[in-house]
Amino acid sequence: MRVLILGGDGYLGWPTAMNLSACGHEVAVADNYLRRNNCRETDAEPLWPVPNLNERARIWEKRSGKKVEVFIGDLSEWDFISELFCKFRPEAVIHYAEQPSAPYSMLNRRTAMQTLKNNLEVTANTIFAVKEFVPKAHIIKLGTMGEYGTPNIDIEEGWITIEHKGKKDKFLFPRQTGSLYHTTKIMDTDLLWFYVRMWGLKVTDLMQGPVYGMHTDETAGDERLLPFFNYDELFGTVLNRFIVQAVIGYPLTVYGKGGQTRGYLDIRDTLQCVRLSLENPPDQGTLRIFNQFVELFSVNELAERVRKLGKRFGLDVKVKNLPNPRKEAEEHYYNAVHTGLTDIGLTPHYLTEDVLAQMMETVFKFKEKINVPAIFKGVKWDSYEKDCGRV
Repeated sequence: MRVLILGGDGYLGWPTAMNLSACGHEVAVADNYLRRNNCRETDAEPLWPVPNLNERARIWEKRSGKKVEVFIGDLSEWDFISELFCKFRPEAVIHYAEQPSAPYSMLNRRTAMQTLKNNLEVTANTIFAVKEFVPKAHIIKLGTMGEYGTPNIDIEEGWITIEHKGKKDKFLFPRQTGSLYHTTKIMDTDLLWFYVRMWGLKVTDLMQGPVYGMHTDETAGDERLLPFFNYDELFGTVLNRFIVQAVIGYPLTVYGKGGQTRGYLDIRDTLQCVRLSLENPPDQGTLRIFNQFVELFSVNELAERVRKLGKRFGLDVKVKNLPNPRKEAEEHYYNAVHTGLTDIGLTPHYLTEDVLAQMMETVFKFKEKINVPAIFKGVKWDSYEKDCGRV
């Protein structure tokens, strides 16, 4: 298929491009380097240098013989996205093109507005472009398990049947999230569902848990093809952060009681889930929702695994419980259904000690590049940095 990846420069976007290209799909990527710029502005750049998209595509083509077409531009601008769709005519669109950080969205008014503007405008433009140029194309949207929050009932796979006063109907599972970023993801789902109903679009919405790792089949043997690996509070996912903290002897930053529980998955399983969704599309006029994760862990459980792994490397890993800067339940019920992707062929990778060890060995190679002040910035949910009136 002709597959267009929006946000193709990101932590998941570029690995997805290589994976689908290796599987024989014709792939194009589009990005405006928003994540790179945000990381640079906040002194939170990734652990290793990452070539720009054109250079990545050249490295990949030389190595694999597969071409990935690159488009650089702002997807919130209609002139750019309409030209992109006219030129490439995708049969499927994978939408990663959003500001991806909850802490960044809560930093100040400017970062909040950027998150709202970018995430909602890009999603809306994607919908309009599909409708106008390729109305039969399959939109695969990366949502987040964070949309659901932590309800005191089991989290169903996107939908719930409610019986009320003798009547019964099916609704989107209730959402009550804990950051502005996650709120924009709820709005994405609502936009997609609205236009599925109005225009008969074909959509898969993947409610993804936090991802960990950096190695995929396509990166083996060439570190230039590794994805962005952030380890800071703003852009790094929790397990990736803990691994880096352990390597440099920085106490693992556990917020509050550490009982916050979420569904996690290996980066290789993200690629599997996206590819399986692509190759097993829903019917036209359908919003299909999958809960995309493999295992449930609390923050305390992840910290303990990293602490034990540290002994294997001769590290004395400390764990430090910090006052929680976020407004969230620190102990809660959490049980989510996640059978849909398994039903269409997902073969999970589990968080073994060897998986963690491979991550730690890679971080050791780049130990000297770790920017310690970037690790913890203390972004508080109940306040924000003054931004001096900047637009």
